[in-house]
Amino acid sequence: MSTYLAPMRDMQFIMNEVAGLEEVCALPGNEECSVELVESILEEAAKFATGVLDPINAVGDRDGATCADGVVTATPGFKEAYQLFVETGWNSLHCSPEYGGQGLPTLVSTAVNEMWKSSNMAFALCPMLTGGAIEAIAHHASPELRAKYLPKMVEGSWTGTMNLTEPSAGSDLAAIRTRALPVGDGSYRISGTKIFITWGEHNMTENIVHLVLGRLPDAPPGVKGISLFLVPKFLVNDDGSLGARNDLVCASVEHKMGIHGSPTAVMAFGEGEGALGWVIGEENKGLGYMFTMMNHARVNVGLEGVGISERSFQHALAYARERVQGAPVGTAPADKKPILHHPDVRRMLMDMKSRTEAMRTLAYYVAAEMDRAHAGNEASRARVDLLTPVVKGWSTEQGIELASTGVQVFGGLGFIEETGACQYYRDSRITTIYEGTTGIQANDLIGRKLAREKNPGVAMRALLAEIAATVAELKADAELAAIGGQLEAGAAALASATDWLIANYEADTAAALAGAVPFLKLTGIVAGGWLMAKSALVARRQIAAGSSDPFYTGKIATATYFASHQLPFADAYSAEVTGGSAATLALAENLF
Repeated sequence: MSTYLAPMRDMQFIMNEVAGLEEVCALPGNEECSVELVESILEEAAKFATGVLDPINAVGDRDGATCADGVVTATPGFKEAYQLFVETGWNSLHCSPEYGGQGLPTLVSTAVNEMWKSSNMAFALCPMLTGGAIEAIAHHASPELRAKYLPKMVEGSWTGTMNLTEPSAGSDLAAIRTRALPVGDGSYRISGTKIFITWGEHNMTENIVHLVLGRLPDAPPGVKGISLFLVPKFLVNDDGSLGARNDLVCASVEHKMGIHGSPTAVMAFGEGEGALGWVIGEENKGLGYMFTMMNHARVNVGLEGVGISERSFQHALAYARERVQGAPVGTAPADKKPILHHPDVRRMLMDMKSRTEAMRTLAYYVAAEMDRAHAGNEASRARVDLLTPVVKGWSTEQGIELASTGVQVFGGLGFIEETGACQYYRDSRITTIYEGTTGIQANDLIGRKLAREKNPGVAMRALLAEIAATVAELKADAELAAIGGQLEAGAAALASATDWLIANYEADTAAALAGAVPFLKLTGIVAGGWLMAKSALVARRQIAAGSSDPFYTGKIATATYFASHQLPFADAYSAEVTGGSAATLALAENLF
């Protein structure tokens, strides 16, 4: 089993040279942040990821969380790691100083979060869900609830969860049956069952704050009648101390394909008179509030695609450097060398490396745009809205493919659990499902971010205009002109698919949605290719200025590979969108 090492050089390059860290640090509220401070934070985070989280990753897979009589015990070593995580301040990195947080930019926390997800994805899910709950409470709860719950949650002494799914209500939240009865003193009695609750119960902290979707007795039908409630595991007294156990219990934890170290709970609320909860915001507006938490989670799940790809790549590369099998092409049979010398293994590793870099660059770019949007930049806000489903959907789909490639590099040994390659593949598989499936992300991209804009397609066309400017810059450099040509063709394919969808969405929505996932992948490839091309331009300038650092030649090589091997898929995806819907919908139901 190889040791995870954070790809610091690439992280810092993307943050500084592509995402604009220095500019982000100069935004209002970020004045205390600096490039030097961020470098120190990344170095310490890398040590924590390598020294604390990575060693217990395989342990979590082998000895997952257990449940007995409603008590969930975390994987051996997880509780101690979490306590150290909290003590060293990692939980509060991005949180508001108003509640004890450090208030660092999203770009910084994104890079740090990637390390957690690479080194131990199951562990990282716990602070990720807490962070989403903090966002929802901070934006929508009353001042009293914020004051009572946020300091402990920001500190990490209490964790948070998201309770949406029910046995009869998966992605269709309109079917939610959980009930909330007003008590008369501002509280509510919550009763119902929620499933797939990540870190819904555990022994790592003294309290767990559940955010629960439910319905009032007089709520209107459908999603317009959903409210959001804060329901703590232990009731909290006015002085902040913990009171009685609330009427909720973990009925069981799921036996899953992967992420065994993360307990996925079935939560039963109201086995007695009902669990006490407090409404967040206004009644019947809970779904909108929950989307604050979900959007936070979607970007972070996209980062899981990046993290699992990086870890799979490092693991496969370490094996390819050591495994001696056969002689390379063109050498004597006795001249055996590690499999890294074989062209097809080199192809697989180059594919893993270049696509991981593209995903990372896109995620960091969107994180920086989040910081700019938070400072009031409306163009950045539109860009974040457009690309959030792409970060989630495209990156996680890629993560599964690249984790599978990692198994392939190992050959037959990749299928053997002891090598560790299997875990990354199994862990990756959930990422395209939770926090909104790839299909849901794609429908969101088309339905909410493209066709239904006030000026349909304006955000996408703004992106395409920036890509065109980059193409012109690439074509002016003989060394990068080929990348420019491939990016130009990819952008043309994206523009064609965009125009088709806008023209046909209202007239034939089913046909448009039949091509939604290909369109999402098309957008990811072109946006990723654009940012890889921008990275190559930066590297080219550094080399022209006299740098002999091989890192820069490496960036040009991976950008060239991505342009040559990934951007050509843009035409195929565009053809799926514009000409494939009839075939998708043609088969009669009884013929499936």
